[in-house]
Amino acid sequence: MAALPEDTGAKRALYLEDLSVGDRFQSGEHALDVAQIKAFASQFDPQPFHTDEEAAKNSFFGGLAASGWHTAALTMKLLVESGIPLAEGIIGSGGELQWPKPTRPGDVLHVVGEVLDITPSRSRPGRAMVTMRCRTLNQRGEVLQYFTPKLVVHARPA
Repeated sequence: MAALPEDTGAKRALYLEDLSVGDRFQSGEHALDVAQIKAFASQFDPQPFHTDEEAAKNSFFGGLAASGWHTAALTMKLLVESGIPLAEGIIGSGGELQWPKPTRPGDVLHVVGEVLDITPSRSRPGRAMVTMRCRTLNQRGEVLQYFTPKLVVHARPA
């Protein structure tokens, strides 16, 4: 199959048969602001460098930074709403996260993904483990998060 279009208009639902190693996609965008960063952090990661602009200035980050878990949650939102349109949903089975740069207020995030590997299940015909490489980037093209999920992908029903 040729690469998936990086234009994320309405896409048809994809099944296992529709995917090939090297297929790429690009999500839509999400603009992040101070209020979103503080609201998420207040509920899920209440550390001063995520909740208090003054305290954040003297922290490791040198200013307010979104929680890595916030970046991960936004990545998932972008994948579900406008990323790879898997017919049975994006079902994770594990993966790895890295945050090489902090996500900041004013960043506009999007996700670029690529299919790295497809391993058919030996015990469950009709499904496979698909390994993706997803990069969450800001408006300057800086990678804020690397995500390498292993996804359970189903074949088209008979």
